Amino acid sequence: MKENSRCPWAKDPLEILYHDTEWCIPEHDDQKLFEMLILEGMQAGLSWSLILKRREHMQIAFDGFNPDKISAYTHEKIEQLMLDPEIIRNRRKLEAMVSNAKAFLAIQQEFGSFDKYIWSFTHGETIDNKLQSIEDFPASSPLSEKVSKDLKKRGFKFVGPVIIYSYLQAIGIVNDHLLSCPFH
Repeated sequence: MKENSRCPWAKDPLEILYHDTEWCIPEHDDQKLFEMLILEGMQAGLSWSLILKRREHMQIAFDGFNPDKISAYTHEKIEQLMLDPEIIRNRRKLEAMVSNAKAFLAIQQEFGSFDKYIWSFTHGETIDNKLQSIEDFPASSPLSEKVSKDLKKRGFKFVGPVIIYSYLQAIGIVNDHLLSCPFH
């Protein structure tokens, strides 16, 4: 593969690995769907590169992104996490992670899996945007607005339409690999 044919946002080794092995690839594992939802929320206002650099430590600090464990986090656990320089130490984001874990578990209970819920918005289909250049990337879409609104109604936080658009890319509901990218 020619190095310059990959989507141009993937520059450093962690971004390249993420681009080539995860981004825009359909994901159906609830554990992974929850992890990406947390990471996208943590990314709000920060660079994705920073999130990728801290991802491995956040996996450890956040009990493997286990929604059952995270839903039981106490105020004391949040205070403990606030002392960890290897994670994103934003109290609102950490508190949102706990409430999002509870809402995630409620969706699993209602739908049988989060996968069934999130993929129902596109009837299990990936939206292929067939983008020509990075300038064509939308920040949000009618779909991300619809999903965001529903998640907020269910008690999720840090799930605005822009965050959710990135999430939909991350889990492969939206394919925004450029047409020139070999991973399209």
